Amino acid sequence: MSAVTGARRIAGRALPVLRSPAVRWAFLLGAVALAVVAVVASWPDLVAAARRMPGSHLAGAGAVGVVYVWCTFLSWRALLADLGSPLPLRPALAVFGISQIGKYVPGGVWNVVAAAEIGADHKVPRSRSLAGMALAVLLGVVTGAVVAAVCLPIAGAGGLGRWSWIAWAAPVLVVLLVPTVLGRLVGAGLRFLRRPPMERPLSWTGLGSAVGWSLLSWALAGLHVWLLATGLGLEASARTLTLMVGGYAIAWIAGFVVVFVPAGAGVREAVLLALLAGLLPHAEVLLVVLLTRVLLTVVDLLFAGAGALVRPARAR
Repeated sequence: MSAVTGARRIAGRALPVLRSPAVRWAFLLGAVALAVVAVVASWPDLVAAARRMPGSHLAGAGAVGVVYVWCTFLSWRALLADLGSPLPLRPALAVFGISQIGKYVPGGVWNVVAAAEIGADHKVPRSRSLAGMALAVLLGVVTGAVVAAVCLPIAGAGGLGRWSWIAWAAPVLVVLLVPTVLGRLVGAGLRFLRRPPMERPLSWTGLGSAVGWSLLSWALAGLHVWLLATGLGLEASARTLTLMVGGYAIAWIAGFVVVFVPAGAGVREAVLLALLAGLLPHAEVLLVVLLTRVLLTVVDLLFAGAGALVRPARAR
């Protein structure tokens, strides 16, 4: 039996369990319950920390969160255009905005389903939508890993010095951003899932544009967390900003890798808690983590609402 066949059999047995609604809902409810317990246990300290949060930092973090998600939208749009479906701004926003809300539904596929169905209304083949979404996610993981590999060793002179080894991974990860290499990776994944292959190869121009927007999105995501943390006492320096950029990228990837977690619920927060531990008091750390999740969820809802508004009334 070949390694590929063995992997398929293992995946065939494990994935139905992980994808089952019961497992996903159980994990989501467990994550929410743990969050509620943590909030209740630290409620007086959380209230005191919230009162110390400057409104300018909170508003700035919210605005940066909007631009962060906008950059991920532009990265996905560049990939879809490179695959052969250049969408004008309004239809692209309708497809992307509405599909994003699907990632909060246990099941892990609803954002892809929504993108494929809404894209079909704009003459984007469903197979191309699937390839575009797969590429966008893979690109996010690879660029996030590159960002973490560069940022964490730079910022890790203190407690994160043990992560300095990750710098050696940067050259290997950069190779994955070559169009032929990334295309073959996605092609292998599509074959593994028994899906149609990509209809055309990626170009340097299209992939370069998508990579640029993706790298900018990671910088903005880190800035978003940094604004919240500095509002509660974190040292406002280039080092802490670099730490937040690399740390948020690692937290997002961790939430993505745990495939049965809706939108990385619980996992991303756990990594951010570990990242900020020792840099701020516990209540301040917990408030930063909670605010990050709440603000970015609100941003996703705003994009979903904007997507619904710009979608033609006949298609809603």
